[in-house]
Amino acid sequence: MGAHGVFDLEKHFAFYGAYHSNKVNILIHTLFVWPIFFSAILLLNFTPSFFNLPLINLSLFGFDFFLIINFGLLITLIYSLFYVFLDVKAGSLAALLCLLCWVFSSLLAQLLGFSLAWKVVLVVQLVCWTGQFIGHGVFEKRAPALLDNLLQAFLLAPFFVLLEALQNCFSYEPYRGFHHTVKAKIEADINEWQNKKQNLLS
Repeated sequence: MGAHGVFDLEKHFAFYGAYHSNKVNILIHTLFVWPIFFSAILLLNFTPSFFNLPLINLSLFGFDFFLIINFGLLITLIYSLFYVFLDVKAGSLAALLCLLCWVFSSLLAQLLGFSLAWKVVLVVQLVCWTGQFIGHGVFEKRAPALLDNLLQAFLLAPFFVLLEALQNCFSYEPYRGFHHTVKAKIEADINEWQNKKQNLLS
């Protein structure tokens, strides 16, 4: 059985699935959602440290850099903890990916500097969001979920892209019967949307 309320994974994933049923649109989101998260964290790495907390020095691939306890880490932790609460196994993997995004974006931020980093972030965001709108408009033929649910678009999308990949590649499901139940909800939502669309056209 799943949780209820804000941690109702069945409800959230069914909502996501109803807006992402076309294979091309799914592929586009798989490619573009995580770069949106990564580039956003990259920009947040330039925010000041909280309470002048000390920097964490690291070295990767011969590069010495530091981690800053700032909004970049705060947003990363919010995403990570929320994913773990949704599903411990897939959520833990998603949390690990979030933390890796924070670490590597910190390294990239210090290599690029703010004057170049914000331009890179702008290009990535424009390309990725444009790709997703094309995915919905051309292939899915349904407006993106962000127009109906901002939480879905900005907080849950990275996790659901990962969960969908785990499902397709490894037949993973958070608990027995999850995908069967979600599939029924997705089909019901799509049918309801198509009926409303037909009624508006008739």
